[in-house]
Amino acid sequence: MNRALLYVGLLGLAACHAGTSEQESRGTGGGISVTTARPSGTKRYDEKRIVQVWVTPGAFRMGSDQLSVDRITAMHPPKWVQNELPSEMPDHNVLISKGFWIDRTEVTNAAFDAFVNAGGYEDPAWWSIEGWKWRTAQSTLPNDCLPLVPDHPRVCVTWYEAQAYATWRGGRLPTEAEWEYAARGPESKIYPWGDDFESTRCNVVGSSGPVKVGSFHSGVSWVGAEDMAGNAMEWVHDWLDVHYYEQGFSDDPKGPEKGSVKVEKGGWWGSNAFVARSAYRHFEDPPQYQDHHIGFRVVSDN
Repeated sequence: MNRALLYVGLLGLAACHAGTSEQESRGTGGGISVTTARPSGTKRYDEKRIVQVWVTPGAFRMGSDQLSVDRITAMHPPKWVQNELPSEMPDHNVLISKGFWIDRTEVTNAAFDAFVNAGGYEDPAWWSIEGWKWRTAQSTLPNDCLPLVPDHPRVCVTWYEAQAYATWRGGRLPTEAEWEYAARGPESKIYPWGDDFESTRCNVVGSSGPVKVGSFHSGVSWVGAEDMAGNAMEWVHDWLDVHYYEQGFSDDPKGPEKGSVKVEKGGWWGSNAFVARSAYRHFEDPPQYQDHHIGFRVVSDN
Protein backbone atom coordinates (compact mmCIF):
# COMPACT_ATOMS: atom_id res chain seq x y z
CA MET A 1 0.00 0.00 0.00
CA ASN A 2 1.18 3.54 -0.71
CA ARG A 3 2.74 4.85 2.53
CA ALA A 4 1.25 8.33 2.17
CA LEU A 5 -2.25 6.86 1.76
CA LEU A 6 -1.70 4.66 4.81
CA TYR A 7 -0.67 7.68 6.86
CA VAL A 8 -3.72 9.71 5.76
CA GLY A 9 -6.01 6.80 6.50
CA LEU A 10 -4.61 6.26 9.98
CA LEU A 11 -4.80 9.96 10.74
CA GLY A 12 -8.43 9.98 9.71
CA LEU A 13 -9.18 7.00 11.90
CA ALA A 14 -7.54 8.71 14.84
CA ALA A 15 -9.75 11.77 14.36
CA CYS A 16 -12.96 9.79 13.79
CA HIS A 17 -12.55 7.56 16.80
CA ALA A 18 -11.42 10.32 19.17
CA GLY A 19 -8.33 8.56 20.39
CA THR A 20 -9.54 5.07 21.14
CA SER A 21 -7.97 1.85 19.95
CA GLU A 22 -8.97 -1.77 20.26
CA GLN A 23 -6.27 -3.21 22.47
CA GLU A 24 -7.91 -5.46 25.05
CA SER A 25 -9.78 -8.74 24.70
CA ARG A 26 -11.92 -10.55 27.22
CA GLY A 27 -13.89 -13.76 27.03
CA THR A 28 -17.66 -14.04 27.49
CA GLY A 29 -19.54 -16.88 29.08
CA GLY A 30 -20.17 -18.38 25.66
CA GLY A 31 -16.49 -18.47 24.82
CA ILE A 32 -16.73 -15.59 22.34
CA SER A 33 -13.87 -13.07 22.40
CA VAL A 34 -15.08 -9.49 22.75
CA THR A 35 -12.69 -6.65 21.99
CA THR A 36 -13.02 -3.55 24.13
CA ALA A 37 -11.57 -0.12 23.43
CA ARG A 38 -8.93 1.45 25.66
CA PRO A 39 -9.08 5.23 25.20
CA SER A 40 -5.98 7.36 24.88
CA GLY A 41 -4.96 8.71 28.24
CA THR A 42 -6.32 5.78 30.24
CA LYS A 43 -4.40 5.67 33.54
CA ARG A 44 -2.97 2.72 35.42
CA TYR A 45 -0.42 1.88 38.12
CA ASP A 46 2.44 -0.32 36.97
CA GLU A 47 4.03 -3.01 39.14
CA LYS A 48 6.05 -0.39 41.03
CA ARG A 49 2.96 1.76 41.64
CA ILE A 50 3.94 4.44 39.15
CA VAL A 51 1.11 6.13 37.24
CA GLN A 52 1.23 5.62 33.49
CA VAL A 53 -1.05 6.73 30.66
CA TRP A 54 -1.99 4.80 27.55
CA VAL A 55 -0.84 5.94 24.11
CA THR A 56 -2.92 4.46 21.31
CA PRO A 57 -1.26 3.40 18.06
CA GLY A 58 -1.50 5.83 15.17
CA ALA A 59 0.38 8.08 12.80
CA PHE A 60 1.81 11.58 13.03
CA ARG A 61 4.17 13.99 11.34
CA MET A 62 7.57 13.82 13.05
CA GLY A 63 10.22 16.53 12.93
CA SER A 64 9.97 20.01 11.39
CA ASP A 65 9.49 21.24 7.85
CA GLN A 66 11.66 23.86 6.17
CA LEU A 67 9.12 26.64 6.67
CA SER A 68 8.98 26.01 10.42
CA VAL A 69 12.77 26.00 10.68
CA ASP A 70 12.98 29.23 8.66
CA ARG A 71 10.51 30.90 11.02
CA ILE A 72 12.48 29.82 14.06
CA THR A 73 15.75 30.97 12.52
CA ALA A 74 14.21 34.39 11.81
CA MET A 75 13.54 34.74 15.55
CA HIS A 76 17.32 34.55 16.21
CA PRO A 77 17.48 31.68 18.69
CA PRO A 78 20.80 30.91 20.42
CA LYS A 79 23.48 29.62 18.12
CA TRP A 80 23.44 26.18 19.74
CA VAL A 81 19.73 25.89 18.92
CA GLN A 82 20.32 26.94 15.33
CA ASN A 83 23.02 24.32 14.97
CA GLU A 84 20.61 21.55 15.89
CA LEU A 85 17.62 22.63 13.78
CA PRO A 86 18.74 20.88 10.57
CA SER A 87 18.54 17.50 12.31
CA GLU A 88 14.77 18.00 12.69
CA MET A 89 14.36 17.86 8.91
CA PRO A 90 12.81 16.61 6.83
CA ASP A 91 9.49 16.26 8.59
CA HIS A 92 8.12 12.83 7.76
CA ASN A 93 5.25 10.44 8.32
CA VAL A 94 5.73 8.01 11.20
CA LEU A 95 3.53 5.07 12.10
CA ILE A 96 3.41 3.86 15.70
CA SER A 97 1.87 0.46 15.14
CA LYS A 98 1.45 -0.67 18.76
CA GLY A 99 0.07 1.14 21.76
CA PHE A 100 2.19 1.58 24.88
CA TRP A 101 2.10 2.93 28.41
CA ILE A 102 4.19 5.99 29.26
CA ASP A 103 4.87 7.48 32.68
CA ARG A 104 2.49 10.35 33.34
CA THR A 105 5.38 12.37 34.77
CA GLU A 106 9.13 12.30 34.77
CA VAL A 107 10.66 9.79 37.19
CA THR A 108 10.82 11.44 40.59
CA ASN A 109 13.54 11.34 43.23
CA ALA A 110 11.27 9.19 45.41
CA ALA A 111 10.66 6.69 42.61
CA PHE A 112 14.35 6.48 41.77
CA ASP A 113 15.28 6.02 45.43
CA ALA A 114 13.22 2.82 45.41
CA PHE A 115 15.59 1.45 42.76
CA VAL A 116 18.63 2.52 44.78
CA ASN A 117 17.27 1.03 48.01
CA ALA A 118 16.43 -2.22 46.23
CA GLY A 119 20.10 -2.68 45.37
CA GLY A 120 19.73 -1.59 41.77
CA TYR A 121 23.30 -0.34 41.60
CA GLU A 122 24.65 -3.67 42.82
CA ASP A 123 22.76 -6.03 40.53
CA PRO A 124 24.08 -6.40 36.96
CA ALA A 125 20.77 -7.99 35.91
CA TRP A 126 19.27 -4.54 35.41
CA TRP A 127 22.17 -3.13 33.41
CA SER A 128 23.30 -3.41 29.82
CA ILE A 129 26.78 -4.82 29.24
CA GLU A 130 28.16 -1.38 28.48
CA GLY A 131 26.19 0.16 31.33
CA TRP A 132 27.54 -2.28 33.89
CA LYS A 133 31.06 -1.75 32.60
CA TRP A 134 30.60 1.98 33.15
CA ARG A 135 28.95 1.48 36.54
CA THR A 136 31.76 -0.69 37.96
CA ALA A 137 34.29 1.99 37.02
CA GLN A 138 32.51 4.56 39.22
CA SER A 139 33.21 5.12 42.90
CA THR A 140 30.05 6.83 44.18
CA LEU A 141 26.60 6.57 42.63
CA PRO A 142 24.09 8.00 42.16
CA ASN A 143 25.18 11.61 41.87
CA ASP A 144 23.00 13.76 44.11
CA CYS A 145 23.73 17.06 42.37
CA LEU A 146 20.57 18.79 43.59
CA PRO A 147 18.58 18.45 46.82
CA LEU A 148 16.55 15.24 46.59
CA VAL A 149 13.07 16.70 46.94
CA PRO A 150 10.87 13.57 46.72
CA ASP A 151 8.40 14.85 44.11
CA HIS A 152 10.93 16.64 41.89
CA PRO A 153 12.27 14.96 38.73
CA ARG A 154 15.34 12.78 39.20
CA VAL A 155 18.16 14.52 37.37
CA CYS A 156 21.92 14.00 37.21
CA VAL A 157 21.54 10.43 36.02
CA THR A 158 23.32 9.10 32.96
CA TRP A 159 21.58 7.29 30.12
CA TYR A 160 23.01 4.06 31.51
CA GLU A 161 21.40 4.66 34.91
CA ALA A 162 18.08 5.62 33.33
CA GLN A 163 18.12 2.46 31.24
CA ALA A 164 18.90 0.28 34.28
CA TYR A 165 16.07 1.86 36.27
CA ALA A 166 13.64 1.35 33.38
CA THR A 167 14.60 -2.34 33.15
CA TRP A 168 14.12 -2.74 36.91
CA ARG A 169 10.66 -1.21 36.47
CA GLY A 170 9.82 -3.82 33.84
CA GLY A 171 9.91 -1.24 31.07
CA ARG A 172 12.34 0.62 28.85
CA LEU A 173 13.23 4.09 27.66
CA PRO A 174 10.91 5.40 24.92
CA THR A 175 12.16 5.65 21.38
CA GLU A 176 12.42 9.19 20.11
CA ALA A 177 9.40 8.54 17.85
CA GLU A 178 7.30 7.20 20.74
CA TRP A 179 8.25 10.15 22.94
CA GLU A 180 7.44 12.69 20.24
CA TYR A 181 4.16 10.97 19.39
CA ALA A 182 3.12 10.95 23.06
CA ALA A 183 3.88 14.67 23.18
CA ARG A 184 2.43 15.82 19.84
CA GLY A 185 -0.30 13.32 18.99
CA PRO A 186 -1.94 12.66 15.61
CA GLU A 187 -2.31 16.42 15.04
CA SER A 188 1.47 16.86 15.34
CA LYS A 189 1.22 19.93 17.55
CA ILE A 190 4.33 22.05 18.02
CA TYR A 191 3.99 21.96 21.81
CA PRO A 192 2.10 19.36 23.85
CA TRP A 193 -0.85 21.75 24.29
CA GLY A 194 -0.91 23.44 20.86
CA ASP A 195 1.07 25.47 18.36
CA ASP A 196 1.81 28.62 20.39
CA PHE A 197 4.27 28.83 23.25
CA GLU A 198 2.83 29.86 26.62
CA SER A 199 5.29 30.13 29.47
CA THR A 200 2.58 29.46 32.07
CA ARG A 201 2.12 25.93 30.74
CA CYS A 202 5.62 24.62 31.49
CA ASN A 203 8.65 25.03 33.74
CA VAL A 204 11.06 26.53 31.23
CA VAL A 205 11.47 30.29 30.80
CA GLY A 206 12.78 32.22 33.80
CA SER A 207 12.97 29.17 36.05
CA SER A 208 15.81 28.67 38.50
CA GLY A 209 15.32 24.97 39.11
CA PRO A 210 13.08 21.91 38.81
CA VAL A 211 9.68 21.88 40.50
CA LYS A 212 7.19 19.25 41.62
CA VAL A 213 6.29 17.02 38.69
CA GLY A 214 2.83 17.61 37.28
CA SER A 215 2.65 21.23 38.44
CA PHE A 216 1.56 22.54 35.04
CA HIS A 217 -1.71 20.75 34.30
CA SER A 218 -2.58 23.11 31.45
CA GLY A 219 0.51 21.88 29.61
CA VAL A 220 -0.39 18.19 29.38
CA SER A 221 -0.18 16.34 26.09
CA TRP A 222 -3.10 14.71 24.27
CA VAL A 223 -2.73 11.56 26.42
CA GLY A 224 -2.35 13.46 29.70
CA ALA A 225 1.43 13.17 29.97
CA GLU A 226 2.84 16.01 32.07
CA ASP A 227 5.99 18.13 31.76
CA MET A 228 6.92 17.04 28.25
CA ALA A 229 7.86 20.62 27.37
CA GLY A 230 9.85 21.45 30.48
CA ASN A 231 11.08 20.78 34.01
CA ALA A 232 13.82 18.38 32.85
CA MET A 233 14.84 17.31 29.37
CA GLU A 234 14.60 13.56 28.96
CA TRP A 235 16.79 10.73 27.76
CA VAL A 236 15.27 8.55 25.04
CA HIS A 237 16.40 5.25 23.58
CA ASP A 238 17.90 6.48 20.31
CA TRP A 239 21.45 7.08 19.27
CA LEU A 240 21.86 10.27 17.28
CA ASP A 241 22.39 10.50 13.55
CA VAL A 242 21.72 14.03 12.29
CA HIS A 243 20.82 12.56 8.89
CA TYR A 244 18.62 9.75 10.22
CA TYR A 245 15.35 11.42 9.16
CA GLU A 246 16.60 11.58 5.59
CA GLN A 247 16.67 7.78 5.43
CA GLY A 248 12.89 7.56 5.43
CA PHE A 249 12.27 5.12 8.27
CA SER A 250 8.54 5.43 8.87
CA ASP A 251 7.32 2.34 10.76
CA ASP A 252 8.19 2.30 14.48
CA PRO A 253 11.66 3.82 13.99
CA LYS A 254 14.17 3.03 16.73
CA GLY A 255 17.09 5.19 15.61
CA PRO A 256 20.54 4.12 14.42
CA GLU A 257 22.01 0.83 15.63
CA LYS A 258 25.06 2.55 17.07
CA GLY A 259 26.49 5.97 17.81
CA SER A 260 28.33 8.07 20.36
CA VAL A 261 25.64 10.52 21.50
CA LYS A 262 22.10 9.90 22.74
CA VAL A 263 19.07 12.02 21.85
CA GLU A 264 17.34 14.04 24.57
CA LYS A 265 13.83 15.45 24.20
CA GLY A 266 11.82 18.23 25.81
CA GLY A 267 12.71 21.59 27.27
CA TRP A 268 14.26 22.17 30.66
CA TRP A 269 14.09 24.65 33.49
CA GLY A 270 15.85 27.95 32.79
CA SER A 271 15.87 27.52 29.02
CA ASN A 272 13.76 28.93 26.17
CA ALA A 273 10.69 28.38 24.01
CA PHE A 274 12.69 26.96 21.12
CA VAL A 275 13.76 23.84 23.01
CA ALA A 276 10.31 23.32 24.51
CA ARG A 277 9.06 22.30 21.05
CA SER A 278 8.34 18.59 20.88
CA ALA A 279 10.35 18.22 17.64
CA TYR A 280 13.51 19.63 19.22
CA ARG A 281 16.41 17.17 19.45
CA HIS A 282 19.16 17.87 21.96
CA PHE A 283 22.24 15.87 21.06
CA GLU A 284 25.36 16.95 22.85
CA ASP A 285 25.64 14.15 25.38
CA PRO A 286 27.07 10.61 25.39
CA PRO A 287 25.39 7.92 27.54
CA GLN A 288 27.84 8.40 30.42
CA TYR A 289 27.01 12.11 30.75
CA GLN A 290 24.73 13.61 33.41
CA ASP A 291 23.79 17.05 34.66
CA HIS A 292 21.10 18.88 36.62
CA HIS A 293 18.89 19.46 33.56
CA ILE A 294 18.47 15.85 32.38
CA GLY A 295 15.83 13.40 33.61
CA PHE A 296 13.74 10.69 31.97
CA ARG A 297 10.52 8.70 31.96
CA VAL A 298 9.69 5.05 31.29
CA VAL A 299 7.43 3.27 28.79
CA SER A 300 5.95 -0.22 29.11
CA ASP A 301 4.60 -2.52 26.44
CA ASN A 302 2.38 -4.75 28.56
